[in-house]
Amino acid sequence: MTDLTLMTFSHDPASVLPSLALLSHRVRVLPMDAASLVKMPENTILFLDGRDDLATAKTLCRLIHASGLSTPIVLVLTEGGFTVVNAEWGVTDVVVASASPAEVEGRLRLVAERGAANVVAASSGAPANDEQEDGLIRCGDLVVDTNGYTANLRGIPIDLAYKEFELLKYLVQHPGRVFTRAQLLQEVWGYDYYGGTRTVDVHIRRLRAKLGGEYEHVIGTVRNVGYRFDPPEEDEERAQAQQAAGKAKPKKD
Repeated sequence: MTDLTLMTFSHDPASVLPSLALLSHRVRVLPMDAASLVKMPENTILFLDGRDDLATAKTLCRLIHASGLSTPIVLVLTEGGFTVVNAEWGVTDVVVASASPAEVEGRLRLVAERGAANVVAASSGAPANDEQEDGLIRCGDLVVDTNGYTANLRGIPIDLAYKEFELLKYLVQHPGRVFTRAQLLQEVWGYDYYGGTRTVDVHIRRLRAKLGGEYEHVIGTVRNVGYRFDPPEEDEERAQAQQAAGKAKPKKD
């Protein structure tokens, strides 16, 4: 049994892909909007209803990838929709709404197998963000000790409250991934926290202040979405490249 999520505007979810009702999988139904991304479990296969609103479906595909989510996307289309979709959408597979149960089951199996292969390949690579076995994550001059619950910048300890550290730790563990405020509230504060998303903004502001003027930019704001950790090494490499390019320019007479 596979955990599936169906995003649709339809008042009758069973009409989107009727074959799903004949298969023995758990199907969670969510509306087609950005807020639903927070409600998706981590290990699910997303069926995205693109039958009547391809523009919204494409926007959601882009938002999923911009957020760094690795959720497999199966796009549900009408026959005419195939003329619009291309590789830039970043979907894992497409299926016509009238597909038989055998076809849907086969596509699900292939999607799940590809996902498992990607996990194995990723696990054989180097740890992301230079995280070591001792729990240290080094990002330029910023060092976060996930075991000792401390952080320092150029060897100088940063005085962080518990939730400030948890927020920083979570962000540096997922470099380049965009998180909505609701996602951060869920992951850092937990399901049982009843405060509003403004709590996230307050803690982000405090974190930036404690990182100082030179490093506050590593916690970037993605307008209308949320926040992202941008490793400082990228800025250093960019500056070095620009400096090298400047030296390479011929002098004018």
